[in-house]
Formats: sequence, structure tokens, C-alpha cells
Amino acid sequence: MIEILPLRGLPEIRPGDDLATLLAAAMAGLPGGPRVMDILVVTQKIVSKAENLFVDLETVEPDREATALAEKTRKDPRVVALVLRESTAIVRAVPGVLITRHVSGCVMANGGIDQSNLGPGGDGHVLLLPRDPDAAADRLRAALGPDAPAVIISDSFGRPWRVGVTNVAIGAAGFPALVDHRGSHDRGGRPLAVTQVALGDLAAAAAGLVMGEGDEGVPAAVVRGLTWSGAARPAADLIRPEAEDLFR
Repeated sequence: MIEILPLRGLPEIRPGDDLATLLAAAMAGLPGGPRVMDILVVTQKIVSKAENLFVDLETVEPDREATALAEKTRKDPRVVALVLRESTAIVRAVPGVLITRHVSGCVMANGGIDQSNLGPGGDGHVLLLPRDPDAAADRLRAALGPDAPAVIISDSFGRPWRVGVTNVAIGAAGFPALVDHRGSHDRGGRPLAVTQVALGDLAAAAAGLVMGEGDEGVPAAVVRGLTWSGAARPAADLIRPEAEDLFR
């Protein structure tokens, strides 16, 4: 049976906090304590907060490119300047919408820059995405100790042709974020030619059911009961290569 266990009671995360210690204390209160095959899902937001990826917008000076793009998209030129700094390409820019390819490879709105739920002192600031979310997941798992569960860093993404957001894995450590079934067979013996399962995204989306998107105040959850085999694979493996991008 698969269980989704919210980690409640975590404090407001601030720059420099020992996130691993806080999460370990929260997991100690789970039924049976933490387990090796658990998957700990944490929001990108608390990882970025602990790593002090805040930027004071008063310190940002938009250049001509950022100012022009801000006029086109009707966005704050300071935020647009940061989006350009954190991105490698502009995918779509229309009034109200700015989608880019983040330096991590993820294609997302506003370069992953966040302005919601920043906590006390967050006014006038924005929060950046970790530039290497898989490395951040590795660091967090290592800090949790030798019997640490797998770790997912999640974020909310929209999807082509679908309304609404869902949690996806942008960073992963300790399990295969992508499971390749190509070469195996279905129940009728037919060989599978294209099937790959985004296990990291599935676990992140499941955790999102208890973590929420608004004022729920649950930035971490444990997914328990999933099984897997094979070598660990990072969340970067979930990013479709640009050569296979059908929307360019």
C-alpha cells in the first residue's frame, strides 16, 4: 500500500537553517520512523530559502533587453532581468506569459523565480531556483545520513494542453527518477518500444496532494510503499532533449 505522509510542524525556513536536521526531526515522528525505501519530497522553495537564494529587487538594474521584454510581457523589468540571468533561452514571451529554459534545463514559467510564500521579510524580494537541483538533492540526502531515504526536490509546473499545475521532480537523489521499460514486454508479450516511466514526477505529484499550493504550510512529505530497482537516476534525465522538443 502506498502512503503519503505530510511532515507537519516544520518552522518557517530561513537562510542558513540546517534543513536536514529539521527534516530528520520531523521524520522521526512518522509511524515507525523513517524507512530506507521512503521517498522524502521537499519543495524547491524551502531548499532555496535554506540556501539563501533570495534577491532584493532594489539591487537589480534591468538592461535594455530586460526592459523591452518586460514591456512585451507586462512584467516587472527587474524580475525579467533575473529571469534572463537564470535562463539559457526564451521559449515563449507574450503579454502575461514568459516561459524560458532555466540553466538546469527545465522549461518553466519565469525561470522558476518565485514571489509567493516567502515568509517574513520577503516583501520586495524574489526567490531563485537552485541552479543544479540534482546536486541540491544529493547534498540534502548526504546530510540526512547513511540510512537516508531517497530525496526529491519538487516544483509546480504547468503542462502543454492541460490546465492547472502539478508537482514534478526537478531534483532527485537515491532512486531512479526515470524508469526505462523499453525492451521489456506487455502482458500480451508485445515488446515495449517507447515506454519510460517518470517515477520521480509520479512521486512528486503524489506528495503534492498533501503539500498543497497555497497556505497549507506543508513543504515536505514522505511517499511510502513504492518499490523500485536499478541504479539511481537524476531528475535531469526527465528533461526531454532539445533535439526531441516537439514544441520549438
